[in-house]
Amino acid sequence: AGRGAGLSPVLGEELVGRVRGSRVLVVGAGGIGCELLKNLAVCGFGDVELIDLDTIDVTNLNRQFLFQKQHVGKSKAIVAGAAMQRMNPEAKVKAVHGNVMEPERDVAYFKGFDLVLNALDNIAARNHVNRLCLAAGVPLIESGTAGYLGQVAPILKGSECYECQPKEAPKSYPVCTIRNTPSLPIHCIVWAKFLFGQLFGVPDDENDVTPDTNDPELGGGGAAEPGGGGGGGGGAAAAADAAAPAATPPEGRQTVRMFVEATDYDPRKLFDKVFKRDIETLLSLEKLWVKRAAPTPLDIDALPADPAEPAKADDSLLDDQKLWSLDECRDRFLASVAALAARVRAGGPGNELEWDKDDDDAMIFVTATAALRARNFGIPRKSHFETKSMAGKIIPAIATTNAVIAGLIVMEAMKILRDKPEDCRAVYFSRTPQSRGRVLSGIKLAPPNPNCFVCKERTELYLQIDATKATVGFLCDAVLKKQLGMAAPDVTFGLTQLIDSDPDSAESQKTLVFPKTLSSFGIRDGSQLECEDFLQKLQFRLNIQQSDMPDPDMPYKLSGELHKLDEDADEAEADGAAAAAAASDTGGPGKRKREGNDETATTDDPMVVDLEDDIEIIEEEEEESTESMAKRTRTH
Repeated sequence: AGRGAGLSPVLGEELVGRVRGSRVLVVGAGGIGCELLKNLAVCGFGDVELIDLDTIDVTNLNRQFLFQKQHVGKSKAIVAGAAMQRMNPEAKVKAVHGNVMEPERDVAYFKGFDLVLNALDNIAARNHVNRLCLAAGVPLIESGTAGYLGQVAPILKGSECYECQPKEAPKSYPVCTIRNTPSLPIHCIVWAKFLFGQLFGVPDDENDVTPDTNDPELGGGGAAEPGGGGGGGGGAAAAADAAAPAATPPEGRQTVRMFVEATDYDPRKLFDKVFKRDIETLLSLEKLWVKRAAPTPLDIDALPADPAEPAKADDSLLDDQKLWSLDECRDRFLASVAALAARVRAGGPGNELEWDKDDDDAMIFVTATAALRARNFGIPRKSHFETKSMAGKIIPAIATTNAVIAGLIVMEAMKILRDKPEDCRAVYFSRTPQSRGRVLSGIKLAPPNPNCFVCKERTELYLQIDATKATVGFLCDAVLKKQLGMAAPDVTFGLTQLIDSDPDSAESQKTLVFPKTLSSFGIRDGSQLECEDFLQKLQFRLNIQQSDMPDPDMPYKLSGELHKLDEDADEAEADGAAAAAAASDTGGPGKRKREGNDETATTDDPMVVDLEDDIEIIEEEEEESTESMAKRTRTH
């Protein structure tokens, strides 16, 4: 009797008994977590501990079905745990509103579970749980969804761990690129969000969208600011701006906020300014266009022919997945500006709007604005669906995808409880049928990456850095904590305790040690630092390689298990070739092929960290295949 009893004829009495007797930790109670807890309840899992730090937001209610309106503001873990308890009153359910990365949840804590199921929303926590499960010897099942895509990946002894394949950090872009020389759809989307803030929110000088005549590429030879009183402006652009409202700040630069307030938020005048006259201003900065294609101003009443006019006959696409024509983009831009301006006026003086991906007017504005900006610069446009994904830094959550992935998690968990690890698969889910009409593709678990600094027995890392400039604090915060995901690093150099995780020494360490350069402690080329995180049971040696690192955007370079980098280009190339050859067979960094079902999985695409339920945003350039879907989703 009891929940799961009906599964006995299918699973067998022995497996049902193991399900009831197993102790399971579920980390995360969001989109996947809610579906997973329901599955665990109906399958008769008898002892479940749930942990989540988050509280319920109204935007969660459309897909996290264990929550209702009256639960907004309450703990996800507590509410979801109570819902699971109601579904299976016989189960022991412990719900914890807390952070899985807190020190008391150490290796001993994880050893108290038979199985850990991740339904997390960030890479740092995933890395942490991965390391503790490896140290505790407890099977972990990772999962994630990205819109219509999703994956489940068991992490077992002898298989690839979550960190065997590196995840690229979120990208940031120079402001001058956003303002003057965009080259990617994401540049246009970021610019559109900046414009929204300038028009309707709290203006931020750092996010000003006005063309930047101090662009470093100009080398001091750019055109003067229109209306700046410092010499000639730029032909048509200067003449056009002379006719604009004269609400110009003392330094001679008119912000877009001043412009719309002076023109009473006239949508047509705003279109003319940002998509025509500002582009003409950029054209006057001739040095910018010596090595790149120059932008094209847009005339509101004579939009150019669209060489890639989207076809509307594809019935397989939803409305928000279809590209808008240029005329549609213009009309939606004008309508959304009018609607948003009316909302600003309705709130009275000083009223400001906050951008929200779930605000229809705001989202239409960003989609249309980004598309028109993209046309200015000859950049491919994105659909409303894609723009929402990228602008909101999330993949829009699809409830049915979460449900499928949660079901697959339980199926893989059953294999582990049955003591059949050889049957486990990394499973990928796609909305579009792949070979032989499948939407699910299973791949045999890959062996550990021999270069993974987390799960290999002996780890050597190499850090290229300027020890005369880099401080101990930078090493601790930027390299060890942010890049490598360490929670409480301890670092020694010879007999010197360089970084101490003891909380009692934190204050004096930040004051006396962190501001000093590495070289002040005698650290130079060839120095070796012993690094350890007792909480994560992580230990490795960090080999310092002195480098001037002239690029300010790349103050250091970290390499894992690459033989000492040599200044001799030929030797470095030979080492890289040898490493690549080994990686092709062992699952090392970069592209690789894994055995199983004739599927290929590679991991070399740029990705942006997703902060919602599921993890990353990837820009799609062509039709999905199982191969590309696998490499895009398996890193979660």
